[in-house]
Formats: sequence, structure tokens, C-alpha cells
Amino acid sequence: MFNNIYKNKKVFLTGHTGFKGSWLALWLTRLGAEVCGYSLSPNTNPSMFQKLDIGNKISKSIIGDILDSEKLEKAISDFQPEIMFHLAAQPLVRLSYSEPLLTYQTNVIGTLNVLEAARKCSSVKAFVNVTTDKCYENKEIQRGYREDDPMGGYDMYSSSKGCVEIMSSSYRRSFLKDGYAMATARAGNVIGGGDWALDRLIPDCIRGINDGIDIEIRNPVAVRPWQHVLEPLSGYLLLGQKLLEDGQKYADGFNFGPNEESVLTVAEVAKKVTEFYGKGKVIVGEKSPLHEAGLLMLNIEKAEKILGWTPTYNADDAIKNTVDWYKKFYSNQENMLNFTIKQIEEYEGSIKWNKSYAIK
Repeated sequence: MFNNIYKNKKVFLTGHTGFKGSWLALWLTRLGAEVCGYSLSPNTNPSMFQKLDIGNKISKSIIGDILDSEKLEKAISDFQPEIMFHLAAQPLVRLSYSEPLLTYQTNVIGTLNVLEAARKCSSVKAFVNVTTDKCYENKEIQRGYREDDPMGGYDMYSSSKGCVEIMSSSYRRSFLKDGYAMATARAGNVIGGGDWALDRLIPDCIRGINDGIDIEIRNPVAVRPWQHVLEPLSGYLLLGQKLLEDGQKYADGFNFGPNEESVLTVAEVAKKVTEFYGKGKVIVGEKSPLHEAGLLMLNIEKAEKILGWTPTYNADDAIKNTVDWYKKFYSNQENMLNFTIKQIEEYEGSIKWNKSYAIK
């Protein structure tokens, strides 16, 4: 996988205690990487990071804040990584309404701290900076956003990520012409086992099913690009491979989203969750007074043409794999670390990329 590029590589991963970060930490370890994670403590209970004991599966786990620039710089300098994946963020739209300052401090200033700390460490050769599909100025158009569409954002979370994209482009041109190769990665609505965040559709569905209460959805007709967590992570890893192999050639922004048939409404996804789980009832609750986008899609032609990356799972695959993970977890009859690794192995075995690009 990935031209064996990660074997024995030192990889610094921010946000390793989160949902996506936990999956990426495990996958990198499986690929033979020496991983140092840097993140705040898990903010959900339960958490995938704790339940799978990921802190003891990677080389080093540091609990720290990316706003603590001194501690961050020391952690990177001490570890001397060759590549960095920056996932640490305040990732929730609704929380950004109540915590706008925290959202901007973490997502914008925190990211700048990580970029600067990497620049001060001569061992760093590549940097994958993870943002979101919500970084675009969403006009709810009937096509997927392309990488050269304007940045923006109605809510504070989305606009903070738009700022990160603009800042990253400026930072690249200002400081990285002879430095490490840095690319940004924009993904859709990511689902998968191990996510217990509040105000996310799948975790809300799973809580409702296991608590025996109705699943209340607040915006049933909202359309999103749903994808299993391994899809964007495979894109990040492939992008990291290209940055390590060919440097500045791939230092740009890339979308990693599902195919068009996996762009579904909230109601459609919630219904599929109950069908795959075999129980649960979906009801439409009171619409939130907070603004939420009604339509958002990504155009992934650039990743397909330049990286050779293409989605592997359709929406049913993504939702079924997600539900299977939670069913195993709540049955208490499965070693969840082994089951998670098994899902990674199954995904690797089903990859449909253009191999002439993806694997040399």
C-alpha cells in the first residue's frame, strides 16, 4: 500500500485522540510507521481512542494543545518527523455558534502554530493539512465544488476552515518554496465506527437505537456527501505518499468525496442505519434555529486525475460497515481492535484506484 512509503517513517499526527485521528493512527501503525500523536484528551465518552487503547499502539502519545506553541514545537523537534498529518480541530458546526472564539483560535491560530512548528523542524519533508468540504462559500448549487471555487462559510466553523485554506495557500507561497511540501485535504461528511460526537447524524442514530428512543432528525432533506472514514484517510495517505515522493508537485488543495450516488439526504441515511441495524425509529423533530446548509457536494475530478484516487465504497457500503462496527461494540462479543483492523484490511483489499497513479 502507498508504495510502502510509510514503513519505518516517523509520522507526527495531531488530533490522534479523535474519531478520524484514531483510525489514521491505527492505519499508519499497520503500514509500519512510527507514529507520534499530539492532541487534547478525548472529548467523548466512550471514545474510540480509549476503548481500543490506541495510545499504547503507537510509538508516542502526547496530550497537548496546539495552542500551546512551546509544547508543540518541543514535541515535533524531539520526534523529528518526516511527514505530518494535521487533523486537530474544533470540528462541529453547532458548537461554533456557542464557542466562536474557541473555534477560530483552534482552527486558525492552532493550524498556524502547527505549520510554524513544522517549519522550524528540518526533518519535516511533507505536511497534509486536513480541512473540510465546508470551507467553500456554499451557494447550494447543483454541482460539486471544485478546488478553485471561492472559500467562505456561513457559520463560524465553516468560515474558520475557509480561513485555514486561504492562510495555508499564503503560507505555502510565503515560506515553503524551499521548505516542506504542504497540501490541504477537503473531505465530505465522514462516518464510521467509533464516532460518539454530539450533533452528528450517525452517532445520534446509534444513541437512539441503543437507548431505545426515537431517532429525531432536525433537517431531513439536507443533502450531504456521505463517506466512510477510510475513504478520506486513504486520500490523505495517498497524498502524503505523493508529497514525500515528488515534493512540491502535489502541494495544493484536493477534494476527497464520494461518488454522486452516495450524496444522500439526512432522512435517507437515518433510514438506512435503522434497516442495517434491524431496529430503531426515525422521526422528524423541530428544525434547528441555527443555520445549516441544505445542499453540499464535492467535485473529486482533480484527485482522480492527478492522484489516481477514487472512492471505493458506495453509501450502502459506508453505512453498513459503520453499523456493523457499532453492533459489534455494543454486543460486547468482539475484540474491537481486531475488528477495526479487519475493516481496514477489507478496505485495502477492495480499493479500486487507478493503480498506474496510486502505486508505482
